[in-house]
Amino acid sequence: MSRKFLISFAKVLAAALFWILVWYGVAALVAKELLLPSPSAVISRLAAIVSEKDFYVTTLYSLLRVLSGIVIACAVSVLLAVLTHISKLAYILARPLITVIKATPVASFIILALVWLDRGILPVFISLLMVLPVIWTNVSTGLSEVDPKLLDLAKVFKIKWSQRLKDIYVPSVLPYFTSAARTSLGLAWKAGIAAEVLAAPARSIGKKLLDSKAYFETADLFAWTVVVIVLSLIIELVFEVFISKLLAGRRKPDA
Repeated sequence: MSRKFLISFAKVLAAALFWILVWYGVAALVAKELLLPSPSAVISRLAAIVSEKDFYVTTLYSLLRVLSGIVIACAVSVLLAVLTHISKLAYILARPLITVIKATPVASFIILALVWLDRGILPVFISLLMVLPVIWTNVSTGLSEVDPKLLDLAKVFKIKWSQRLKDIYVPSVLPYFTSAARTSLGLAWKAGIAAEVLAAPARSIGKKLLDSKAYFETADLFAWTVVVIVLSLIIELVFEVFISKLLAGRRKPDA
């Protein structure tokens, strides 16, 4: 490990410890576990929750719902971006829809979708909606940034479409796609959990949060919130590792 990394890590750790101490202080002043449990109470409940078999089933179901929405959104938004890049009519028709999705509050979509969709499908749909506009916008920008001179050369030399896609379009679009994916991962996860809270499907983190609130189990509410935060960080970390390997793999042939 480099000295710079260790210093950066120490700073983050010191900041985290500072806020934990603040939390302890405020919890001591409030002196009511129902309103604000202490960090030790939350850690104790977190340890108990993690030791239960149901915890792993619950987190797996929530992860599958949100990740399914993200994967579907990536596929749909990339295809839509290609279509709107090729066809002006498709762009004119799609643009207002994307604008509406961007502007509408997540809670409105969740409440409306509850009328039409099964509770288990709702988080998938909401995650999809959060990702679609971001990916579509960035991929569309990437496609518009493709160098027209390279495309002209590809036509002159009669290069196959598969080769053009691999060597011209993908290098242009990939940075925009990865940037959009980084931005939308956290949004999709938070929105998916929010949808679970309102829809309360069986075996979901959202239902656990709702139950904790309903039964005034504040320590459980905090513990499940910590789980949501940690899982979000893990998802982003796994994505970063995957993207780093993907980009490194693309650079190898040129080395």
